[in-house]
Amino acid sequence: MTGEAVDGTGTAPEDGTGAGGERRRLLLAGRQGAVARSRAFTREVLEEWGWLPAGAPDGQAAEPGRWLAGEDVLLMTSELVTNACLHAEGPYELELRRSGPVLRVEVVDRTERPPVLRTGPAAAPGGHGLRVVDRLAVAWGSEARGAGKAVWLETVRPVR
Repeated sequence: MTGEAVDGTGTAPEDGTGAGGERRRLLLAGRQGAVARSRAFTREVLEEWGWLPAGAPDGQAAEPGRWLAGEDVLLMTSELVTNACLHAEGPYELELRRSGPVLRVEVVDRTERPPVLRTGPAAAPGGHGLRVVDRLAVAWGSEARGAGKAVWLETVRPVR
């Protein structure tokens, strides 16, 4: 994992989060390509942390079922970043933190407006990102962060 910034994006150095935890950050510069960059970064970190097999393309895990939690994290991360692109002037930071079996994903944007879980009919197009997160994550929410907010989710690595 590199620590260099390229065109306003990059990763921050590894940083302990206490009790054996680890943290990885990706700085984002606007909406353009943010979802793809975030997904690739998250995949790399999850492979490093053993949540996904190294080198397997999206959706093609070597052992079906074993890596489902990692695939769910990729989906939920994509949804949070997409929401920041659509509803919050774009994300400027993605952070992944793990402590033991708990993984926390945070997407930080520059809008104070909190996310809203839509409750309309499931058949209606659009607006299902937070519903996916609500169903797959152990917990999720948002909190003030500087002049904006962090939308976060937490999940637990299943015991193998």
